[in-house]
Amino acid sequence: MISYIVRRTLSAIPTLFIVITVSFFIMRLAPGGPFDRERNLPPEIEANMLRAYNLDKPLALQYVHYVERLLVFDFGPSYMVRDFTVRDLILDGLPASMQLGGTAIALALVFGVLFGALAALRQNSATDYTVMGVAMTGIAIPNFVMAPILTLVFGVYLSWLPVAGWGGGAWINKVLPIVTLALPQVAYIARLSRGSMIEVLHSNYIRTAHAKGLGGRIVLFRHALKGALLPVVSYLGPATAAIMTGSVVVETIFEVPGIGRYFVQGALNRDYPLVMGVVVFYAALIIVLNLLVDVIYSFLDPKLRAKK
Repeated sequence: MISYIVRRTLSAIPTLFIVITVSFFIMRLAPGGPFDRERNLPPEIEANMLRAYNLDKPLALQYVHYVERLLVFDFGPSYMVRDFTVRDLILDGLPASMQLGGTAIALALVFGVLFGALAALRQNSATDYTVMGVAMTGIAIPNFVMAPILTLVFGVYLSWLPVAGWGGGAWINKVLPIVTLALPQVAYIARLSRGSMIEVLHSNYIRTAHAKGLGGRIVLFRHALKGALLPVVSYLGPATAAIMTGSVVVETIFEVPGIGRYFVQGALNRDYPLVMGVVVFYAALIIVLNLLVDVIYSFLDPKLRAKK
C-alpha cells in the first residue's frame, strides 16, 4: 500500500506542473497588466514597480523564478493587498473555505446515500420518482442560480437566515452557502447510489444472504451498502473538486471571507501571484483528496487491493 501511495503521489507531480504552467502563461499572455488602473503613475515610478515585481523581465524568466519560489512554498507578494504575501492571504481565508467545503461534502455524502438507498428500496414507486425528480432539478440548477433563489426565499421573504455576511463565523450565516454548495452534489450522489444499490440488491451474493435467513436490515447494512458505496467513493474526488471550484462563486455571492473571495479580487485586479497561489493551492488540494479517495476505494474493494 505504501508503494502504491508513493507511485500515485509521484504521478500527480506532472499534473500539478501542467496546471501551474498553463495557468501562468494564460494569465500573463492576456491583455492588460496589474497597474493599468493606476493611470496617473509617472513612467519612472511604473518602471520601478515593474522592476520590483520582476515584471520587466522576459516571460520565460518570470516563469522560472515563479517555479523556483514554489519549490520553497513561496507564492510571492500580493500586488494589490499591501504588506501581505499570497501565503498569508490563503491561510487567512482557508478556515472559512474549509468549513464550508468540508461541511458541504459531508452533507452531500450522508443525504445523497440516504436518498439514493431509499429510492432503490422503493424502486418504481412514488418515493423513487420524487427523489429522482428532485435530484434532476438539483443537478440542472447551477450554484449561481440556486444561491439567489435560496437568498430570496429564506433570507428575504421568510427572514429565517441572513442573506449574506460571515457574522464572525456564526453557524446561522453558514447555512445558505453550505446548502448551496451541497445541493447539486446531494443530487449526483443520490442518483449514483440508487443505480448502484439496485444493481447490488439484484446480485447473487445478496440472494444468497437472504437464502441463509439473514434479516433485511443485516443484508442491507452489512452486505449491500458496502458494495453500493464503491461508485460513490470514486465520485468523491470530482465532487470535492466541484465544491471547491463552486465555492469561488458562492463565497463571493454570500460575502464569505474565504479563499474564493481573494481569487475573484485577484482576477479583477490582475493580481497574478494571488490568482496563481489560489489556483496552485486548489489544484494541490484536489490532487491530495483524489489520492485519499483512491486509497479508501482500495480498502473497500478487495479485488483492487489484491491486484496491488
